[in-house]
Amino acid sequence: MEGVVIPEPLTLYTADDVRIDAGHLRGAGELCFVLAHGFTCSWRQPALRRIAGVLNQYGGVLGLDFRGHGKSDGHSTVGDREVLDIEAAVMAARRRGYRRIAVAGFSMGGAVAVRHAALHGGVDAVVSISAPARWYYRGTVSMRRVHWVIERRVGRLAVRLARGTRIAPNGWDPVPEAPYEVVGRIAPVPLLIVHGDADSFFPLEHGQQLYGAARDPRELWIEPAFGHAEMAATPDLVKRIGAWASTAVAATRPESAHQ
Repeated sequence: MEGVVIPEPLTLYTADDVRIDAGHLRGAGELCFVLAHGFTCSWRQPALRRIAGVLNQYGGVLGLDFRGHGKSDGHSTVGDREVLDIEAAVMAARRRGYRRIAVAGFSMGGAVAVRHAALHGGVDAVVSISAPARWYYRGTVSMRRVHWVIERRVGRLAVRLARGTRIAPNGWDPVPEAPYEVVGRIAPVPLLIVHGDADSFFPLEHGQQLYGAARDPRELWIEPAFGHAEMAATPDLVKRIGAWASTAVAATRPESAHQ
């Protein structure tokens, strides 16, 4: 979403009646990417707009702000009810005539993409980039800081003031299924897992755990010197992801993932 290309503004509503801010770039053909950002990010940020601009070479792009982020309403549940946000975006893409939907998610958005495809279906390809395989991981300094933000009142206030992200204060009850627990349900929809060997949030074991729990058709790309999520994604990596998704959905029947 860069240069002179201006996205179509969208207002979506989830099954639990949360208003979601989104934007759509029309693409040629039948493929649309639903672009799912990471924690504290937004589809309107320059990094996400650059990614959307590259993916737009391969199809339409529908970017959304998860609940509690950006201009969307509600509070972030950090990967739980966000599956409803993706479902609203997938339905919006279908209403615009796209026959193939690829959900591409970064970090938290990658975990939500996995959980959505496993629990709701209705998509034709899934790309999970820099995603956690399991919850409550505190093995890196970066993730210890994230947990402080989520779990402490002062942390939630700080991220609201600094990033505009509103986090639900009461935590999870019950705890949602972790991505590795449900990723096996995505098959036969094609799944691509992308993880960097320089990720300062989630080490390679997370990508490997997701891949190990998934079923074919699946691929694992271990990217040398790649850091974390959308802020580290290069145009070359995004182009390869776009090309992979185009090939993956072309190899499946249009109705295979959403009968």
